[in-house]
Formats: sequence, structure tokens, C-alpha cells
Amino acid sequence: MDQGSHCTAERELFETVSTITTYSTTSPSDEEQNQPQAEISHQVRKENPEEDDPQVSSACLSPNSLMTTKELQEYWRNEKRQCRQVNLLFEIPSTRTVEHHLSKYVMYKIIILQTGSFDSNKSVIERRYSDFEKLHRNLLEEFSEEMEDVTFPRKILTGNFTAEVINERKLAFKDYLRLLYSMKYIRRSKKFIDFLTRPELQEAYGCLRGGQYTKALEILLEVIGLQERLMRGNPVSIVPTLCAIVVCYKDLEDPENAFEFGEKALSHLRRCTNHRYYIPLLETMITLAYELGKDFLSLQEKLEEWKTKKDPIRVFTLKELAVREYVQ
Repeated sequence: MDQGSHCTAERELFETVSTITTYSTTSPSDEEQNQPQAEISHQVRKENPEEDDPQVSSACLSPNSLMTTKELQEYWRNEKRQCRQVNLLFEIPSTRTVEHHLSKYVMYKIIILQTGSFDSNKSVIERRYSDFEKLHRNLLEEFSEEMEDVTFPRKILTGNFTAEVINERKLAFKDYLRLLYSMKYIRRSKKFIDFLTRPELQEAYGCLRGGQYTKALEILLEVIGLQERLMRGNPVSIVPTLCAIVVCYKDLEDPENAFEFGEKALSHLRRCTNHRYYIPLLETMITLAYELGKDFLSLQEKLEEWKTKKDPIRVFTLKELAVREYVQ
């Protein structure tokens, strides 16, 4: 193929991907066509809360800018993967009663499964009644219309620990989570995702700050699988967790796994080079690549390119950034 034909083919592919991407992200559904424009805009903001973050919006470049033919093809493959709906099932098979000093409460074991997957993809968390109650209260503040017909198990003064009440709540909470997840704006909301992941992340980062890297890593590896399924449409949001995993593996002297998770994190930041984790991650990846005998020159070139475009500023190391996450 001569150079003119190659340029024409590349331009046609670029225009095709741009057209398809624009259509897939802006074409309204039948339901949205009948809604006022102001309401649709409000819903878009709900669905994509990260767009309100100036750091994210300024950092992420246009997906079609300065991309080669190969990069365009890879971008479109990733877009199609992200558009697929990940369906999750919520099961509450058991409970346990906890007595701590003068308090007593029931912990509900929640198993989160991806439909059509093996048990290896399940996530297991525990929450108590007050956790569900706080979630419900927070969602009512932001999604009053969507939550209008959602019922919540009422609090009772006596009999909370009888088998009958506990079994009723197990079923009620299962239906409650299923209903919340069925509503697009709620399942993508930070409040819902925090309910499912934040307690475990707080524990993991506490272990990391205390130098308990094995324990921290164990929790983080559990959480990252759930985060990936919950935040598939916003992969940048899971970068801090991926980087914390890199820090743990690095301090446990496992550079192979550290590099593997670092590559995942770096791929999510390809168009978000202003992200606070980008440069510390690049520097860590260069160190790991050198240690493993891998190509580090391309990473070094990205780092030098970034430095020539930006004013010199103080950049934290990857570990310094990680220990600052979820500080109470």
C-alpha cells in the first residue's frame, strides 16, 4: 500500500471511530427523548459524577487526539468492553451476632456474584443494620425521586436478635440491594459504591500505613475485583487501589506482580496525564522495569516528555500518595 492510501485508510478509520463513539455516548434513549433537556443534563451529571471533578476533566484528553491507527483500534475495543453491562447478584446467606463491650449487633454476610461467572469472581463483605440505614439516608438526600418507592426494613425497639427478625432482614436487605443496583444512577453513585467498598479500603490502607503489607495486600486484592465490576465505566477511579497494590508488592519484594498491576494502572491513565498518580507511578515503573530487565526507555521518555510540558512542582512518591488515602 502506498503512503497516500495508508493515510487515507487511517483517516477513514479515525473518522469512523469518532462517529461511532460520538453516537454511542450522545444518542438519547427513547425515554430520554421525551424528557426536558435540563432533566437529562441533571441525570448525566448524576450518572457521571467524576465529570464534575476538575482534576479528572482537565487531565483526560480527547480520546481521538494524537492517536495512531493501532491506538484507535485499542481504544474502541476498550470502549466496547466498558459499554457491556456487568450484572451482579447479591446474596445474604448468613449472619453473626457481635457483642462488643456494651453494644450488641448483627453482621450480615453479603456475597456479590457476577452473573455467568465462577465462584472465584465473588466478593464477600459484612455490613450491619446501621450501615444499611446510613446508606439509605444518604441516597434519599441525593436520589429522592428514585428512592420514592424503595422500602427499608423498619427499626424495632425489641426482638432485634430473634431468628425470625434476622431472617426477615436478610431477605429484605437482599431485595434492597438488588433494587438499588437495578437503578442506573444509583449503582454508579459514589455513595452506593462506598457502601460496598469503603470499610475494606479503610482497613487496607490502615494496614499499609502500619507496615502490614501482607494483610493490606490481601484486602486490596479482594476489593479491586469488586471495584473493577462496579466502576467499569470509570476506570481512572480505581487507579489509587491499583497503585496501593503496587506499593505492597514492591515492599514485599515481589517486583513481577508490582509491575503487572502498575501496567494496569498506567493503562487507565494513558489519557489522564495530569492525574496525581501519573508521575509517581511512572517513576516507580521505571525502577521496577530496570530491576526486572524490562524496557524502561519508553517509560523514561514519557516521564521526560511530561517534565518538558509542565512547570516543575513537588511530586510525592507513590508510597507517599498511597499512605495519604483514607486518612480519617
